[in-house]
Amino acid sequence: MNHHQFFDRLWHDYVDITPQAEAIQQLFVERGEQLINDHVAFRTLADSPVELKRLQPLLEQLGYRAYGQYRFESKKLHARAYMHEQDETAPKIFLSELEIDKLSDKVQAILHTYIAQIPRDAASSPDIFWRGRLWAMPTHEAYRALRDESEYAAWLSVLGLRANHFTVSVNHLETLPNLKAVNHLLKEKGYALNDVGGEIKGSPKLLLEQSSTLADRIAVTFAEGETHRVPSCFYEFALRYEESPGKLFQGFIEGNADKIFESTHSH
Repeated sequence: MNHHQFFDRLWHDYVDITPQAEAIQQLFVERGEQLINDHVAFRTLADSPVELKRLQPLLEQLGYRAYGQYRFESKKLHARAYMHEQDETAPKIFLSELEIDKLSDKVQAILHTYIAQIPRDAASSPDIFWRGRLWAMPTHEAYRALRDESEYAAWLSVLGLRANHFTVSVNHLETLPNLKAVNHLLKEKGYALNDVGGEIKGSPKLLLEQSSTLADRIAVTFAEGETHRVPSCFYEFALRYEESPGKLFQGFIEGNADKIFESTHSH
């Protein structure tokens, strides 16, 4: 599998539970835009068969290399960014993991019951990135207990390992010059935006601006048979600025990303 096939499979899995992304993409295409993905993000669990260090070799097989590390103390996350070594147009990858040992004993116990169900060799092929949940569906009670402490943990418990967002590169848009214009169009069409810390996170001074929709909501039937609507995935938009003449900043800003994570919170 090459990285083009990888992202094609990922996109199909993503839009299955994120219909807004396909509709927004079509909205842009109808304006004559050719969309370039800035980055794709994944969530996973530390100290598990699908922890970051076990997934990294699969990304390396696809031609990626790690180039940045990030910490989110309040959300108890560690993350790493990856860039394709030869294809400059390939999306960057942002892979974060939940530091389970920093959570309460109650939440750790719930998560360890899921981890125990993951095959030890789960991270043996790139298709792990769209396999989704690798454990039995949680109870709604367990989901609520996770959500009370970590929305990230609750999201993972139901949706598992898959792309939680794709990101449109605003730098490559022809008819929408900045994030303000993008956000105006989205709101005009009825899409709700993540306004935590403002609709636009970051600034030209930080060399990166980002905005995102709020996650779609999907109906999920929990282990005890109850059906509830929960956040699935969202669509992001990023505008990068030059860090030197002709060279766009390629990193991420922890303060921005911390707020972007909240696109999947239960609002």
